[in-house]
Amino acid sequence: MQISPSVRAAMVPDENPMHPDFTSIYLVGPKGGQSLTIDSGEAIDRYQWFLRGYLAATEQAEIGIATITHHHADHSGNLKWAREFLQAEVAIPDGGRRLLKGRIPREVRPLKDGDVIDLGGGVRVSVIATPGHSVDSLSYYLEDEGVLFTGDTLLGSSTTTVWDLGLYRRSLARLLALPNLKVICPGHGKIVHDPRERLQMYVNHRNQRERQILGVLEEGKPLSSWEIMLRLYPEIDRRLRRAADNNVRSHLEQLVDEGRVAEQPGTPRRARSKARIQRDVEHVRQRDLVIRKARRLEAAQRRQEIRAQENPPSEQWARPPRYELA
Repeated sequence: MQISPSVRAAMVPDENPMHPDFTSIYLVGPKGGQSLTIDSGEAIDRYQWFLRGYLAATEQAEIGIATITHHHADHSGNLKWAREFLQAEVAIPDGGRRLLKGRIPREVRPLKDGDVIDLGGGVRVSVIATPGHSVDSLSYYLEDEGVLFTGDTLLGSSTTTVWDLGLYRRSLARLLALPNLKVICPGHGKIVHDPRERLQMYVNHRNQRERQILGVLEEGKPLSSWEIMLRLYPEIDRRLRRAADNNVRSHLEQLVDEGRVAEQPGTPRRARSKARIQRDVEHVRQRDLVIRKARRLEAAQRRQEIRAQENPPSEQWARPPRYELA
């Protein structure tokens, strides 16, 4: 999908309730030159197949740089693959190596606030630090064409989850102040063609949610974040309850920091014994080994099926029928 003269989107349909409509991989750069990819999807075949198919059918360019908006696996899962199979340089948020352990090649390019990625042909992409959804969230801005890439800082079809509300609000204010803003390309969901209105809607939504939380607490009864969440989101998809609770807690943490809400300490569960921790770690390790083995077997099966199409059905015939004119 063409977004602007230098921006294309490979929009992968997604059924995850946290990722409404689409998960998008963006390609930025002049046609026929080196391109920048922004995000790469999860480390599952359909994202790789979709991107490969898009590149083969549509693009007249190679991937020069593969970068991400933040470390979450649904955005960064294919960085190693992009390096190995597309020979792309991999760029990540500065200081993000520890958050991306196991998902990146040895050599990466760090990106920090204020950096500019020059793709040639007058295409220059600015890097903007926009923490809040995650600690390392970056946005990318192609100012000449008015295209902003927000990852999960702003979504196309819903609101997002927030890790640090104070940082997040400051990030929204910074994006609202960008000059020449025409379109937002989110990590998930539809392309946003009313960018300032949508950013302001996010600001208003957070302000409204804060008022709602304070309104519930004004009733006088101490409540947990989960109890508040159930009051505020009575009809939410049950699969999104944890995400909604995280957002409520981010509001409560800011309100506590500001002295507007008092927190009664909770009682943590008894710490697990070292032996229990070791058993749990080993369980996870064994589970991951089984998953990796299953993936290898699945890949081997696909290769075998392809080879079977290339050769005669020797498993069916010791000596196949032969034909001649009657």
